[in-house]
Amino acid sequence: MSITLPQSMPAIRKLHDAPGLDWCDSIDVPEIGPRQVLIKVTHAGICGTDRHIYEWDAWSQDRVKLGITTGHEFVGKVIKIGSAVERVEIGQRVSGEGHIGCGKCEMCRTGNGHICEAVVILGIDCNGCFAPYVAVPEENCWPVSPGIPDKIAAIFDPLGNAVHTVMSAGVSGKSVLITGVGIIGLMAVTVAKAAGAGKIFVTDMDDRRLELATKLGAERAFKASDNWTKEIQELTHGHGPHVMLEMSGSPHAIRDGFSVLRSGGTAAMLGIPSNEIQLDWAKLVIFKGITILGINGRKMFETWYQMENLLLSERLELDPIITHVLDMADYEKGLKMMQSGEAIKVVIKMPQ
Repeated sequence: MSITLPQSMPAIRKLHDAPGLDWCDSIDVPEIGPRQVLIKVTHAGICGTDRHIYEWDAWSQDRVKLGITTGHEFVGKVIKIGSAVERVEIGQRVSGEGHIGCGKCEMCRTGNGHICEAVVILGIDCNGCFAPYVAVPEENCWPVSPGIPDKIAAIFDPLGNAVHTVMSAGVSGKSVLITGVGIIGLMAVTVAKAAGAGKIFVTDMDDRRLELATKLGAERAFKASDNWTKEIQELTHGHGPHVMLEMSGSPHAIRDGFSVLRSGGTAAMLGIPSNEIQLDWAKLVIFKGITILGINGRKMFETWYQMENLLLSERLELDPIITHVLDMADYEKGLKMMQSGEAIKVVIKMPQ
């Protein structure tokens, strides 16, 4: 099937060493290599990482390559395939794994490509999906079931983070504390409920998100600034929760979480602190026999199968988390709404 592609396209890019993102009216449509596919993006999610890049914080300045097209959460249709592509077909509706492994290091060769030693990340190290077209390796494409709506398929990336965190901790039949209910923390509530968790508790500073977490399945929601640690001990018969899912990156939340986690408990750590933190390691970890799991990205592709199964079983409640769907040209409005707290998860529609 022959498709005539435009010579250029609009894109949202990071061009300057300063806060903000840049709208470019015309950049080249990506070329693809033998094992790549070209995807016509229909919807893309604005991630917390994109907000960091927009705000140009210390992490972004140290990590992000200037001149790239941003964005790494998407869904679209394959419109062109490379000469050596074998598993992906033109016309398929796909999402994609944004971590591109080298395929050669020990991690990649032992099924741990999510922590590849030379990982390239879409929208950070190479051109991303905030444009009508994006090129990705065939291996990173995930065919999307017809039963999954576009706005959900566009946010597989953060949902995968939540699923990876929850499943790694083994929450079934256990009490769970989620520290931080931003986008991924809220997703973790509904994932933990679907995975058979017992009582789910959450902490955060935002009243709206705490209320939403309760609607999604949390038994109790605590304002992080309140003295909640004694109450959660009482609610767990004096022992504390079995599992902590740390989603905030807040030093205060991390210390409080470890303080209430029961002896022999498990802490799955996804939130990224902006600086080094101090922790009474002997008291809060060693003498309590705590298991700590560092969570990065999604397991490729175990997590993707888990996500698909959970979604097709209709056991996840994600619609309340996706608060806005905007046109691509309104991307800055979406970012500002996320900054102000008016929006939680924003999905943008690409021009067709």
